[in-house]
Amino acid sequence: MDWKLLGITFVTVFLSELGDKSQLAAIALSGGCKSPRAVFFGTASALILTSLLGVLAGAGAAQLLPVKFVKAIAAVGFAVLAIRLLCFGDNSQETEETTS
Repeated sequence: MDWKLLGITFVTVFLSELGDKSQLAAIALSGGCKSPRAVFFGTASALILTSLLGVLAGAGAAQLLPVKFVKAIAAVGFAVLAIRLLCFGDNSQETEETTS
């Protein structure tokens, strides 16, 4: 097993998931229930399943396309999301002002 890759993957996913909508949903669900353990196992299994789907999609894309191209597509996707968030991300105040 490639322990360095495992560590980099863990740190990257851990940091990207902090404060994520799924974590906020887990906080909300566990705050209003009598079984936080069930919420933990539900959210953990959901994260594992979505990660599995991501790994399978990435591995499948890497089989069909050059790895460099797959990485470029991911980089462009992140850049587009970043630009969208920077330019259009805070519409909540504008929406509240127009509806009030």
